[in-house]
Amino acid sequence: MTIQKMAVIGCGQMGLGIAESAAAAGVQVVAVKLTPGDIAGPLRTLQKGLERRVERGKLSPQARDAILSRIKFTPDLADIQGVELVVESCIEDMQVKGQLLAKLERYIASDTLLASNTSSLRLAELAATLKQPGRFLALHFFNPVPAMKLVEVSCTPATEARFGELAMAFCQQIDKTPVSVKDEPGYVVNRLLVPYMLHAIETLEQGVASADDIDTAMKLGCGHPMGPLALADLIGLDIVFAMAKTMHSELRDSRYRAPSLLRRLVLANQLGRKSGRGIYDYANAAQPVVNGTIAANAFGATGS
Repeated sequence: MTIQKMAVIGCGQMGLGIAESAAAAGVQVVAVKLTPGDIAGPLRTLQKGLERRVERGKLSPQARDAILSRIKFTPDLADIQGVELVVESCIEDMQVKGQLLAKLERYIASDTLLASNTSSLRLAELAATLKQPGRFLALHFFNPVPAMKLVEVSCTPATEARFGELAMAFCQQIDKTPVSVKDEPGYVVNRLLVPYMLHAIETLEQGVASADDIDTAMKLGCGHPMGPLALADLIGLDIVFAMAKTMHSELRDSRYRAPSLLRRLVLANQLGRKSGRGIYDYANAAQPVVNGTIAANAFGATGS
Protein backbone atom coordinates (compact mmCIF):
# COMPACT_ATOMS: atom_id res chain seq x y z
CA MET A 1 0.00 0.00 0.00
CA THR A 2 2.31 2.73 -1.22
CA ILE A 3 1.55 6.01 -2.96
CA GLN A 4 3.58 6.65 -6.08
CA LYS A 5 2.05 9.98 -7.14
CA MET A 6 0.05 12.55 -5.19
CA ALA A 7 -1.20 16.11 -5.43
CA VAL A 8 -1.06 18.91 -2.88
CA ILE A 9 -3.61 21.68 -3.37
CA GLY A 10 -2.22 24.92 -1.95
CA CYS A 11 1.36 26.16 -2.02
CA GLY A 12 1.52 28.01 1.28
CA GLN A 13 3.84 27.02 4.11
CA MET A 14 1.91 23.85 4.96
CA GLY A 15 1.34 22.77 1.36
CA LEU A 16 5.02 23.20 0.49
CA GLY A 17 6.02 21.27 3.59
CA ILE A 18 3.73 18.36 2.71
CA ALA A 19 5.03 18.35 -0.87
CA GLU A 20 8.65 18.40 0.30
CA SER A 21 8.16 15.58 2.82
CA ALA A 22 6.46 13.37 0.24
CA ALA A 23 9.08 14.10 -2.42
CA ALA A 24 11.87 13.36 0.05
CA ALA A 25 10.32 9.89 0.48
CA GLY A 26 10.34 9.28 -3.28
CA VAL A 27 6.76 10.27 -4.09
CA GLN A 28 6.04 12.23 -7.28
CA VAL A 29 4.11 15.39 -6.31
CA VAL A 30 1.88 17.75 -8.27
CA ALA A 31 1.71 21.01 -6.31
CA VAL A 32 -1.23 23.17 -7.37
CA LYS A 33 -1.15 26.92 -6.75
CA LEU A 34 -4.69 28.26 -6.97
CA THR A 35 -4.12 31.78 -5.65
CA PRO A 36 -3.05 34.66 -7.95
CA GLY A 37 0.62 35.37 -8.45
CA ASP A 38 3.75 34.02 -10.08
CA ILE A 39 3.68 30.21 -10.27
CA ALA A 40 7.46 30.27 -9.82
CA GLY A 41 7.07 31.90 -6.38
CA PRO A 42 6.47 28.66 -4.43
CA LEU A 43 9.37 26.99 -6.24
CA ARG A 44 11.72 29.80 -5.21
CA THR A 45 10.48 29.55 -1.62
CA LEU A 46 11.11 25.81 -1.58
CA GLN A 47 14.54 26.20 -3.18
CA LYS A 48 15.60 28.78 -0.57
CA GLY A 49 14.48 26.58 2.29
CA LEU A 50 16.28 23.53 0.92
CA GLU A 51 19.42 25.55 0.25
CA ARG A 52 19.51 26.77 3.85
CA ARG A 53 19.41 23.16 5.02
CA VAL A 54 22.22 22.23 2.63
CA GLU A 55 24.34 25.10 3.97
CA ARG A 56 23.73 23.91 7.53
CA GLY A 57 24.77 20.37 6.63
CA LYS A 58 21.30 18.95 7.29
CA LEU A 59 20.65 17.99 3.66
CA SER A 60 22.96 16.82 0.89
CA PRO A 61 22.97 18.60 -2.48
CA GLN A 62 21.94 15.29 -4.07
CA ALA A 63 18.90 14.98 -1.78
CA ARG A 64 17.97 18.60 -2.50
CA ASP A 65 18.06 18.00 -6.23
CA ALA A 66 16.06 14.78 -5.92
CA ILE A 67 13.31 16.54 -3.94
CA LEU A 68 13.06 19.35 -6.50
CA SER A 69 12.98 16.89 -9.40
CA ARG A 70 9.92 15.13 -7.96
CA ILE A 71 7.71 18.22 -7.52
CA LYS A 72 5.80 19.78 -10.40
CA PHE A 73 4.23 23.19 -9.76
CA THR A 74 1.11 24.08 -11.72
CA PRO A 75 -1.88 26.45 -11.59
CA ASP A 76 -4.11 23.89 -13.35
CA LEU A 77 -6.27 21.44 -11.39
CA ALA A 78 -6.51 19.22 -14.47
CA ASP A 79 -2.87 18.24 -13.82
CA ILE A 80 -3.90 16.20 -10.78
CA GLN A 81 -5.51 13.51 -12.95
CA GLY A 82 -3.90 10.13 -12.37
CA VAL A 83 -2.73 10.73 -8.79
CA GLU A 84 -3.49 8.24 -6.01
CA LEU A 85 -3.82 10.80 -3.21
CA VAL A 86 -4.91 14.44 -3.05
CA VAL A 87 -4.25 16.55 0.04
CA GLU A 88 -6.12 19.87 0.20
CA SER A 89 -4.25 22.54 2.17
CA CYS A 90 -6.05 25.87 1.82
CA ILE A 91 -7.41 28.38 4.34
CA GLU A 92 -9.48 27.21 7.33
CA ASP A 93 -12.86 28.21 5.98
CA MET A 94 -15.72 25.73 5.73
CA GLN A 95 -17.25 27.22 2.58
CA VAL A 96 -13.93 27.61 0.74
CA LYS A 97 -12.78 24.10 1.60
CA GLY A 98 -16.16 22.54 0.83
CA GLN A 99 -16.34 24.13 -2.60
CA LEU A 100 -12.74 23.19 -3.41
CA LEU A 101 -13.12 19.57 -2.31
CA ALA A 102 -16.26 19.17 -4.40
CA LYS A 103 -14.40 20.61 -7.38
CA LEU A 104 -11.45 18.26 -6.89
CA GLU A 105 -13.72 15.24 -7.29
CA ARG A 106 -14.23 16.13 -10.95
CA TYR A 107 -10.56 15.46 -11.71
CA ILE A 108 -9.76 12.30 -9.76
CA ALA A 109 -10.60 8.61 -10.11
CA SER A 110 -13.10 6.91 -7.82
CA ASP A 111 -10.33 5.04 -5.96
CA THR A 112 -8.24 8.17 -5.25
CA LEU A 113 -7.87 9.03 -1.57
CA LEU A 114 -9.04 12.59 -0.90
CA ALA A 115 -7.79 14.28 2.27
CA SER A 116 -8.00 17.66 3.94
CA ASN A 117 -5.29 19.17 6.11
CA THR A 118 -7.95 20.93 8.19
CA SER A 119 -7.06 21.44 11.84
CA SER A 120 -10.37 22.56 13.28
CA LEU A 121 -13.31 22.13 10.87
CA ARG A 122 -15.77 19.24 11.19
CA LEU A 123 -15.01 16.57 8.62
CA ALA A 124 -18.59 15.31 8.47
CA GLU A 125 -19.73 18.73 7.29
CA LEU A 126 -17.01 18.81 4.61
CA ALA A 127 -17.83 15.25 3.60
CA ALA A 128 -21.45 16.28 3.00
CA THR A 129 -20.28 18.35 0.00
CA LEU A 130 -18.85 15.25 -1.72
CA LYS A 131 -20.33 12.68 -4.07
CA GLN A 132 -17.99 10.02 -2.67
CA PRO A 133 -17.56 10.70 1.06
CA GLY A 134 -16.29 7.16 1.58
CA ARG A 135 -12.79 8.05 0.32
CA PHE A 136 -12.52 11.28 2.32
CA LEU A 137 -10.66 11.90 5.59
CA ALA A 138 -8.26 14.32 7.29
CA LEU A 139 -4.48 14.21 7.25
CA HIS A 140 -3.51 16.95 9.68
CA PHE A 141 0.20 17.73 9.41
CA PHE A 142 2.16 20.05 11.70
CA ASN A 143 4.43 22.97 10.93
CA PRO A 144 7.24 22.79 9.92
CA VAL A 145 6.12 19.62 8.14
CA PRO A 146 9.58 18.27 7.17
CA ALA A 147 10.69 18.36 10.82
CA MET A 148 7.47 17.36 12.59
CA LYS A 149 6.81 13.62 12.75
CA LEU A 150 3.14 13.64 13.77
CA VAL A 151 0.09 13.39 11.50
CA GLU A 152 -3.40 13.28 13.00
CA VAL A 153 -5.59 10.98 10.87
CA SER A 154 -9.33 11.46 11.28
CA CYS A 155 -12.11 9.60 9.50
CA THR A 156 -15.84 10.23 9.35
CA PRO A 157 -18.43 7.46 9.89
CA ALA A 158 -18.69 7.34 6.08
CA THR A 159 -14.96 6.78 5.46
CA GLU A 160 -14.30 3.31 4.09
CA ALA A 161 -11.79 1.22 6.05
CA ARG A 162 -9.52 0.69 3.03
CA PHE A 163 -8.99 4.42 2.66
CA GLY A 164 -8.26 4.84 6.36
CA GLU A 165 -5.68 2.06 6.12
CA LEU A 166 -4.13 3.66 3.03
CA ALA A 167 -3.86 7.00 4.85
CA MET A 168 -2.08 5.43 7.83
CA ALA A 169 0.28 3.55 5.49
CA PHE A 170 1.07 6.74 3.55
CA CYS A 171 2.08 8.57 6.73
CA GLN A 172 4.50 5.77 7.57
CA GLN A 173 5.73 5.73 3.97
CA ILE A 174 6.87 9.36 4.26
CA ASP A 175 8.45 8.76 7.69
CA LYS A 176 5.64 10.26 9.80
CA THR A 177 3.90 8.81 12.84
CA PRO A 178 0.10 8.73 12.41
CA VAL A 179 -2.35 8.83 15.31
CA SER A 180 -6.03 8.07 14.86
CA VAL A 181 -8.41 10.71 16.24
CA LYS A 182 -12.16 11.24 16.23
CA ASP A 183 -13.84 13.84 14.04
CA GLU A 184 -13.93 16.51 16.72
CA PRO A 185 -12.83 20.17 16.41
CA GLY A 186 -9.11 20.52 17.08
CA TYR A 187 -8.52 16.76 17.27
CA VAL A 188 -5.98 16.19 20.08
CA VAL A 189 -3.09 18.60 19.57
CA ASN A 190 -4.95 21.83 18.80
CA ARG A 191 -7.66 21.02 21.34
CA LEU A 192 -4.92 21.24 23.98
CA LEU A 193 -2.49 23.63 22.27
CA VAL A 194 -4.80 26.49 21.26
CA PRO A 195 -5.94 27.35 24.84
CA TYR A 196 -2.28 27.21 25.90
CA MET A 197 -1.22 29.79 23.29
CA LEU A 198 -4.28 31.96 23.89
CA HIS A 199 -3.62 31.98 27.63
CA ALA A 200 0.02 32.93 27.01
CA ILE A 201 -1.09 35.89 24.87
CA GLU A 202 -3.61 36.89 27.54
CA THR A 203 -0.87 36.61 30.19
CA LEU A 204 1.27 39.00 28.13
CA GLU A 205 -1.68 41.33 27.65
CA GLN A 206 -2.31 41.43 31.39
CA GLY A 207 1.30 42.39 32.09
CA VAL A 208 2.13 39.34 34.19
CA ALA A 209 5.51 39.08 32.44
CA SER A 210 7.23 40.15 29.23
CA ALA A 211 7.03 38.05 26.09
CA ASP A 212 10.64 36.93 26.48
CA ASP A 213 10.10 35.95 30.10
CA ILE A 214 6.87 34.05 29.38
CA ASP A 215 8.61 32.02 26.69
CA THR A 216 11.73 31.47 28.80
CA ALA A 217 9.60 30.35 31.76
CA MET A 218 7.80 27.71 29.71
CA LYS A 219 10.98 26.49 28.03
CA LEU A 220 12.98 26.13 31.23
CA GLY A 221 10.12 25.43 33.63
CA CYS A 222 8.33 22.82 31.51
CA GLY A 223 11.09 21.61 29.23
CA HIS A 224 9.39 22.88 26.07
CA PRO A 225 11.67 23.45 23.05
CA MET A 226 9.84 26.69 22.19
CA GLY A 227 7.76 29.13 24.23
CA PRO A 228 4.03 29.56 23.47
CA LEU A 229 4.36 33.09 22.08
CA ALA A 230 7.20 32.20 19.70
CA LEU A 231 5.20 29.12 18.70
CA ALA A 232 2.12 31.22 17.92
CA ASP A 233 4.28 33.44 15.71
CA LEU A 234 5.68 30.37 13.94
CA ILE A 235 2.23 28.93 13.27
CA GLY A 236 0.89 32.34 12.21
CA LEU A 237 -1.28 34.54 14.42
CA ASP A 238 -3.99 34.56 11.75
CA ILE A 239 -4.06 30.76 11.86
CA VAL A 240 -4.19 30.75 15.67
CA PHE A 241 -7.02 33.29 15.55
CA ALA A 242 -8.94 31.27 12.94
CA MET A 243 -8.60 28.08 14.96
CA ALA A 244 -9.70 29.88 18.12
CA LYS A 245 -12.81 31.30 16.41
CA THR A 246 -13.80 27.96 14.92
CA MET A 247 -13.26 25.98 18.10
CA HIS A 248 -14.99 28.59 20.27
CA SER A 249 -17.97 28.46 17.93
CA GLU A 250 -18.03 24.66 17.81
CA LEU A 251 -17.32 23.88 21.46
CA ARG A 252 -18.82 26.94 23.20
CA ASP A 253 -15.90 26.90 25.61
CA SER A 254 -14.43 30.15 26.96
CA ARG A 255 -10.93 28.66 26.85
CA TYR A 256 -10.99 29.24 23.07
CA ARG A 257 -11.98 32.93 23.21
CA ALA A 258 -9.34 35.02 21.43
CA PRO A 259 -7.64 37.73 23.55
CA SER A 260 -7.91 41.33 22.41
CA LEU A 261 -4.17 41.52 21.73
CA LEU A 262 -4.38 38.64 19.26
CA ARG A 263 -7.29 40.25 17.43
CA ARG A 264 -5.48 43.57 17.16
CA LEU A 265 -2.26 42.05 15.86
CA VAL A 266 -4.15 40.13 13.17
CA LEU A 267 -6.11 43.24 12.14
CA ALA A 268 -2.78 45.06 11.84
CA ASN A 269 -1.49 42.23 9.61
CA GLN A 270 1.24 41.49 12.12
CA LEU A 271 0.95 37.74 11.80
CA GLY A 272 4.25 36.41 13.09
CA ARG A 273 7.25 35.09 11.21
CA LYS A 274 5.59 35.04 7.80
CA SER A 275 4.81 38.78 7.91
CA GLY A 276 8.03 39.76 9.69
CA ARG A 277 6.32 40.88 12.87
CA GLY A 278 3.89 39.42 15.39
CA ILE A 279 4.51 38.99 19.11
CA TYR A 280 8.14 39.36 18.08
CA ASP A 281 9.84 41.46 15.40
CA TYR A 282 11.87 39.37 12.95
CA ALA A 283 13.69 42.17 11.12
CA ASN A 284 16.87 40.52 12.40
CA ALA A 285 15.96 36.87 11.85
CA ALA A 286 18.95 35.68 13.85
CA GLN A 287 17.93 37.70 16.90
CA PRO A 288 14.16 38.43 17.07
CA VAL A 289 13.09 41.06 19.59
CA VAL A 290 9.72 41.83 21.14
CA ASN A 291 7.40 43.76 18.81
CA GLY A 292 7.93 47.42 19.65
CA THR A 293 4.21 48.23 19.38
CA ILE A 294 3.47 45.69 22.11
CA ALA A 295 6.28 46.98 24.27
CA ALA A 296 4.91 50.52 23.76
CA ASN A 297 1.43 49.34 24.85
CA ALA A 298 0.00 50.24 21.44
CA PHE A 299 -2.07 47.06 21.38
CA GLY A 300 -3.18 47.12 24.96
CA ALA A 301 -0.45 44.92 26.41
CA THR A 302 1.01 46.14 29.68
CA GLY A 303 4.07 43.93 29.68
CA SER A 304 7.35 44.74 28.03
